[in-house]
Formats: sequence, structure tokens, C-alpha cells
Amino acid sequence: MSTIPTNEKSDKTVPFTTSDDAAKAQSGNGTAVGSTSGVDLVNRVAQSAHAAIDKLANQATPAVQHLQKSLEGTGEMLHDRADKLRSTGDEWAESARSGVREHPLVAVGTAFALGLLIARLAR
Repeated sequence: MSTIPTNEKSDKTVPFTTSDDAAKAQSGNGTAVGSTSGVDLVNRVAQSAHAAIDKLANQATPAVQHLQKSLEGTGEMLHDRADKLRSTGDEWAESARSGVREHPLVAVGTAFALGLLIARLAR
């Protein structure tokens, strides 16, 4: 099936054919030899492009898989470290609580002294 759109810039018609149309035209009257070679050229370029894309995809696949595995390992490592930091923070908070419970007057005196120091620095 052939369509002939008009070219707005030059008012010329540009034929667009499929390989089936080119084969019919060539076997029919022999006048579409130029369009057949054009179709062949387009087909060869398309095949070359497909081959290049397939080659790039095959080369990229192992790298993408390696990157995915690395990211999965990194995610697990970050979760482990976050858990360790939470547990360390909880330990420090409990240690501070027990220190305040054991020596409440020292805790109040230390808080008072820090408050005075901050007030002097803020002036």
C-alpha cells in the first residue's frame, strides 16, 4: 500500500512504500526500481540498527545485573548500620538515665552549670 504525502516546503510528492509495495511495483511495470533500492537501503539500515542495539543490550545486561546486586547489598548494609546506630543510641540513653537515677544531685548541678555556660555564651 503506497501513500504519497505532499511536501509543504517544495510542493513535491514523496512516495513512501513498504517492501510489499516495492515488490509489486517492480514485478508490475519496472518503473519503481529507484524506490525498490530505497526500500532495500532502509531495510539494510534498519537491520544494522537492530544489530547494533542488540549488541549494546547484550553488553549492558551483565553490567546492569552487577549494579543491581551491588545496590541490593548496599541496601542491606545500610539497614544493618541503621539498626546498630539505633541500638547504640538506645544504650547511651539508658546509660544516661541510669546515671541520673544513681546520682540525681550531680545531674541537677551539671544541668545548672551547663545552663549558666550557655547563658554566658549567648550574651
